[in-house]
Amino acid sequence: MSNPGWQGRWKAVTEKMRRVADPADEQRVLRALTAPERPLVLGFVNAHALNLVARDAAFLQALTAADVLLRDGSGMAMLFRRMGLDPGLNMNGTDFIPKLLAAYKGRRVAFWGTQAPTLAEAARRSEALFGVAPVSLHDGFAEVHTYLELARDLQPELIVLGMGMPKQELVASQLVASGVPCVIVCGGAILDFLGGKVARAPQWMRRLGGEWIFRLMKEPKRLFMRYVVGNPMFIWRTRMFTARRQKDVTDLQQ
Repeated sequence: MSNPGWQGRWKAVTEKMRRVADPADEQRVLRALTAPERPLVLGFVNAHALNLVARDAAFLQALTAADVLLRDGSGMAMLFRRMGLDPGLNMNGTDFIPKLLAAYKGRRVAFWGTQAPTLAEAARRSEALFGVAPVSLHDGFAEVHTYLELARDLQPELIVLGMGMPKQELVASQLVASGVPCVIVCGGAILDFLGGKVARAPQWMRRLGGEWIFRLMKEPKRLFMRYVVGNPMFIWRTRMFTARRQKDVTDLQQ
């Protein structure tokens, strides 16, 4: 893949994304992810992802290699609206991945990411709540070949990666090459949420798109760069990107 400027990278990602129109459309996405005939990668794009894409060509390649990319968060909704597009439903992984786990009831699932004891608790709760059959638990700090060997040996039907960006997307892109017909989910902090290490924001904050504020309050040191520095940078880039896009449209019409 060539190495375009950050606006070209944003364009590549936003054009690849699947905007989910309504709950019925969400069900169609779920059905497509429960009967794969080949390895499929599910990824989520939020403001942090686009900030990383702007400076990391390898991450761009791994992210756009995903088969399904969904919108995560109010920042992406703002971007799509400024592009003149309906952002659709907020398909954040923290809400959608549990629905996917429920759809895999009785099936083999691997959980790779975070660390003990959170990892074991996430698997235990997933088994109890969603009826999945955990066949592999591993922390998120191993070399890629470790996960490739686990996939080949254990043949999980669903792999949930909770390693954070950009590692999980890079691991997912290499797992596809294993040829195991499974769904690989780039889940970010999902295992920390399922394992009880990280709490969800109150429902009213989620409805207002303010869960990031709640997370920043809980982990200010770890999330300072992502939110306090990253969010203003994302807003600036959004304005630059959409202004350039509008100019290109105007030029084509003249």
